Amino acid sequence: MNKRDYYDILEISRSASADEIKKAYRKLSRKYHPDMAPDDKSADQKFKEVQEAYDVLRDEEKRKQYDQFGHSFQQAGPGGGYYQSGGAGPVDLDDLFGGGGIDLGDLFGGAFRGGKRAQPRPQKGESKRLHIEIPFHLAAVGGEHEISLQKGGASERLTVKIPPGVDNGSVIRLSGQGNPGIHGGPAGDLLITIKVGNHPYFKREGSNLILEVPITLSEAALGSKVDVPTLSEGEVTVTIPPGTSSGAKLRLREKGILDQKFKKTGDQICSIKIVAPKSLSDQARSLYEQLKQLDEENPRSKAW
Repeated sequence: MNKRDYYDILEISRSASADEIKKAYRKLSRKYHPDMAPDDKSADQKFKEVQEAYDVLRDEEKRKQYDQFGHSFQQAGPGGGYYQSGGAGPVDLDDLFGGGGIDLGDLFGGAFRGGKRAQPRPQKGESKRLHIEIPFHLAAVGGEHEISLQKGGASERLTVKIPPGVDNGSVIRLSGQGNPGIHGGPAGDLLITIKVGNHPYFKREGSNLILEVPITLSEAALGSKVDVPTLSEGEVTVTIPPGTSSGAKLRLREKGILDQKFKKTGDQICSIKIVAPKSLSDQARSLYEQLKQLDEENPRSKAW
């Protein structure tokens, strides 16, 4: 049987440089190594051909003789420093692996472990994502919230701990509640994105709570004490100073929402709104007429 041309075996031109020969050898040795192509019955033979071709073409003197006489040139047997690998032909490890003691597991992508084909590495499963809406009060003070999660076609109930102070866009991570692991690896995580529902009368600005407090004309003029709600302490009494105008703000210290980043509780801001009566009794109208005559200050005189 006629032997194949060494240049064809290495897939290079006859004018290839020494560096090109070495690169071709490394590439094809990896490709046809019996352990890398266990299903290719011809890999062992191709691997031997690559070693034989390289052994000649890497040596300048042997290459000259081969170029002149072809396969009638008798290749010298392998000298010291060659490695016989399972009958696959002489392998120069220093040329194939670049010297320095290469880890075969690194070279072949983890396919070798102690000379044996390794099992695939366990991998953590991918994370799942879920969006939920929770009540305003729960987001502010914290607590527990139950969710339903589909796992393997079945519905599972989970209790999620909500830390105080979460806001829109906050993400809570539940370890091990995501997609199953690969090759025996751990399950991924469940990432829950929070949306906070509205409150009937509280609004949130950062860690502060805003509460609009309606008062009467007489309470604004004479001053008063009014009871206002808080999120966690029930009602508290707020003092309205005499002469309070609409838009005035009274601050209740540390009755707001916990700031998770700075671990500090915000304030509750009571925004005053004066509400005039929509209808008046005859007596009330008469008294307001008298007050109108007594008004000594025009509030618009200093407005513009």
